[in-house]
Parts: sequence; structure tokens; C-alpha cells
Amino acid sequence: MADSDGEALEDLPPSAKLVYKVLEYNGAMTQKGIVEESMLSARTVRYALERLEDIEIVDEDVYFADARQNLYEISAGCATATPDGGTDPASCDD
Repeated sequence: MADSDGEALEDLPPSAKLVYKVLEYNGAMTQKGIVEESMLSARTVRYALERLEDIEIVDEDVYFADARQNLYEISAGCATATPDGGTDPASCDD
């Protein structure tokens, strides 16, 4: 349901943008790792990840080292590089 209401990364709260940047910089991480890296509360990170998953910018997968946790990473369709070395979330596949 990507962009079902026209929502994009720019429209999300600052916490979701921070979580996106943490994943962009560090690669795939567990929720616990994102909490430690971003210094946001676990609840805030959970909400940010939900919002990012809703617009299909972030994928959730099983973390095989500990199946009780999930691994989050930027969607493959969102990995288009920009000139500054980042990724362009506007280029995500619909």
C-alpha cells in the first residue's frame, strides 16, 4: 500500500526520518540496535518503523541470530544513490 494516501518520507515525523537515516548509515539493524544508535525510546522507534513500513521504504525480516527479534533494512527499491552518497527515497518502487 505504498503512498496510498500520498505520504512520503518528507511527510513523516522527525523520528521516522532519523530511523531512516540510521538504517541508511548502518545498514540492516534490529529494533534494539536502532534504539541504541538513535537514542530514541523503544516505543518511538516502533512507531517510526511502522510508518516507514506503511509507505514501503523499510523491510522487516527475521533476525536469524535471535528469532525473537526482527531485522529492519531500507527496501531494495529505495537504494538509488544520490550524488552526496545517500539514497533517494523518492526513487522507491511503488
